[in-house]
Amino acid sequence: MSIEIKNINKSFESKKTDKLSVLEDINLTINDGELICLLGPSGCGKTTLLRLIAGLDQPTSGEIIANGEKVVKPSGDRAVIFQQYSLFPWLTVLQNVTFGLEMTKNVPKEENIAAAERYLTSVGLIDFKDSYPHELSGGMKQRVAIIRSLLNHSPILLMDEPFSALDMQNRHKLQEQLIGVWKRFENTIVFVTHDVDEAVFLADKIVILDKNPGRIAEIIEVNIERIRKRDSPEFIALQESIVEKLDMGD
Repeated sequence: MSIEIKNINKSFESKKTDKLSVLEDINLTINDGELICLLGPSGCGKTTLLRLIAGLDQPTSGEIIANGEKVVKPSGDRAVIFQQYSLFPWLTVLQNVTFGLEMTKNVPKEENIAAAERYLTSVGLIDFKDSYPHELSGGMKQRVAIIRSLLNHSPILLMDEPFSALDMQNRHKLQEQLIGVWKRFENTIVFVTHDVDEAVFLADKIVILDKNPGRIAEIIEVNIERIRKRDSPEFIALQESIVEKLDMGD
C-alpha cells in the first residue's frame, strides 16, 4: 500500500507561545512495498509524523492518503509498533505470539505455531515459550511483543524505534527478521529511528528531518545490496556521510 503525505503541518498549543510548530511543509511519497526510515534528532517530529500516518492524531493542515483513502482514523491496515509493548499476562509466551495469527482462519494452527517457534528460536526465547510474562525480564517481554507484531502481517507497518531498548545482538537479529518479513510479505514500512546504523541497514530510503520545526532536510536512496554487511566499504561510507549531515544540522 502506498502513502502520500501532502503539505502536512502540525502545531500544538504551548504555554510559552501561542503555538508550537512541530512539523512544517512535509511532502513525501512512500511507494507500495517500500521500507522508509525517518531519521533525525530528538524533537524533530518523527513520532508525530508516524502518529499522523497511523491516524492517531490529525494534522493542523494538509492530508495523508493511504491506499487511495484519506487517513482520518486508525485502521487495521496500518499496524503501529511503539517503543513500549504490552503482553497478555494470562497467556504464555507462545500464546501471546500466536494470538493474532489464530484469527487467520485460512492458515492451519500447526503452521502458525511452527512459524512462531522459529521466530522465538531466532531471538533465544524458545525455552521460554510456556512461560508467562511475569516470569520474563523486561528485555525478554519486549522481544516477545516485537515477534508478535512481526507475525501479524498488516500491509503497512508503522514502527517507532521498536528495537532501541534491546541489546545490540538482539537488535541486529530483529532487524534481520524484519527484513525477512518485509521481503516475504511485501509490507510498506515506515520505521522511526535515531540510529544511523539501523537506518542504513534497513532502509530503501532514509528521510532526514531537521527540527524546530520538523522539516525534510534530505531524502537519501540506499542503493546497497541486501543482505547488507555493516563492515562493507559502501555501508561505512554512507553511514559516515549521514553522521556528518546530522552533525552539521546540530
